[in-house]
Amino acid sequence: MKQYHQFLQNILENGTAKDDRTGTGTRSIFGDQMRFDLADGFPLLTTKKTHFKSIIIELLWFIQGETNIQPLVKEGVRIWNEWPYESFKKSPNYAGESMSDFVEKIKTDDAFAQKYGELGPVYGKQWRAFEGRQKTVDQLLEVIEAIKTKPGSRRLIVNAWNPPLIDQMALPPCHMMFQFYVANGELSLQMYQRSADAFLGVPFNIASYSALLMMVAQVTNLTPKTFIHTIGDGHIYNDHFAAVHTLLEREERPLPTLKLNPKVQNILDFTYDDFTLENYNPHPAIRAKVSV
Repeated sequence: MKQYHQFLQNILENGTAKDDRTGTGTRSIFGDQMRFDLADGFPLLTTKKTHFKSIIIELLWFIQGETNIQPLVKEGVRIWNEWPYESFKKSPNYAGESMSDFVEKIKTDDAFAQKYGELGPVYGKQWRAFEGRQKTVDQLLEVIEAIKTKPGSRRLIVNAWNPPLIDQMALPPCHMMFQFYVANGELSLQMYQRSADAFLGVPFNIASYSALLMMVAQVTNLTPKTFIHTIGDGHIYNDHFAAVHTLLEREERPLPTLKLNPKVQNILDFTYDDFTLENYNPHPAIRAKVSV
């Protein structure tokens, strides 16, 4: 994960101080790229413990086309809780509930979850049911079929950025587009991320898209090769600097290995139990606040 550490160092050394939507403030660079050869190991950060289960559960949630946080909450995944909670606090039904109260209601009250756990047409909706003027497109399944039947295509693309629907989303897509590339029996994937929270978000994004690459490679009978992470606005929030310096002082450890259940041949059939992470020995977690 040396590439990731260099990305952080680049922001610290060359970034520009910028105001941002959340009011927290950032140090930011524009335009960066990291490449991860999956033959070197699964790119899960070792200089701080990264919650692998949350990464995979969220990815499966995207793949199933989900846009409500209830399935995540039931699995103990907290990634998306802040946005609907902040929206709920502005509603007339808010009566001083804490975040934990809100999460418990989402988990146990289906009607409440349907009303206050919905994020709008975010990633899963765009991947699986992108709405055009004349038809709705299941981009993910179509691109998998194209990889099988037209591997030389330069149109192996899934796009989550749907301008007419942006204002209906709790958060517009940050990792907004990805493209596959087939050569010599190997499959690579490049993702473009318009906005990248360098400390909290990017390690999740790297692991998530690397896992997606492995999954698609398996169901298309190809070997996973390279994940390329292309970033627009890469930033460290002002309240993350101490955490970043702590991380950069730590020594990297060998990357783990990720194994998939080889029996799964349909992207929609994967469950969390089909993923086995081996030899992950990270440094302790480093806590930091999410800016909403």
